[in-house]
Amino acid sequence: MFFTLSKLLAFATLPSNLVIVAGLIGLALTLTRWRRVGRALAAAALLLLAVLGLSPAPGLFAATLEDRFPDWNPSAAPPAGIIVLGGAIDPDLSRESGAAVLGRSFQRLTVVPELARRYPEARIVYSGGNGELMPSAAREADYALPLLESLGVPRERLIAERESRNTAENAAFTRALVDPKPGERWLLVTSAVHMPRAVGCFRRVGFEVEPVPVGRTASLAMAPMRSLAEGLALLDGAAREWIGLIAYRLTGRTDALFPGPRR
Repeated sequence: MFFTLSKLLAFATLPSNLVIVAGLIGLALTLTRWRRVGRALAAAALLLLAVLGLSPAPGLFAATLEDRFPDWNPSAAPPAGIIVLGGAIDPDLSRESGAAVLGRSFQRLTVVPELARRYPEARIVYSGGNGELMPSAAREADYALPLLESLGVPRERLIAERESRNTAENAAFTRALVDPKPGERWLLVTSAVHMPRAVGCFRRVGFEVEPVPVGRTASLAMAPMRSLAEGLALLDGAAREWIGLIAYRLTGRTDALFPGPRR
């Protein structure tokens, strides 16, 4: 039930979706006796869409999440394993094309070969099933492992966790799969904007991980977006994470509302 509700809530509360729905309602009202209200609502929605998509607001909104954890410091002892969270591959499109189709979070995968070379003894877990509301039989991990192998990572070092549908399941299923021992160091690779929620989920199931945030896209610099699509995508991605943090905390799936570095 939580999975279905979370997917519906995420779609219904994304800023771009809300503004577009408001604009459509305004257009519909122009055909009724409320036409003046409808014109005002449609105009306001169009203006808000431009402000949200082209102003520095999306970058500022996302940067708060992306800057929560610093870049990983590789000077410590070698880790026992490296966990890569799904989200880099579209499993359904990959099934249709017969090869991995990468999405916006592709950096989660492209950083792995370098980490594998740096730590030749570390196990590498790719945690990703199919997070669609009505999923097919395709699973992310089934396409991630062959891709990593083609990039030079030995197949015997790769472990697939292919049943998780969201971040909470990433944490719970991966912990059960690898059974981390006391004192072992495990790296967690995911997008910087997603790292707070991911770390909170792993801590909640008693799995201490060291964050390796990748794919930073935002900046605190007061610079406008280069396109409306870029700004709205950045804004929606950050809003999805903030909504997820609140929902996960209320349902006990993270250990804090806004997880951060250990003090």
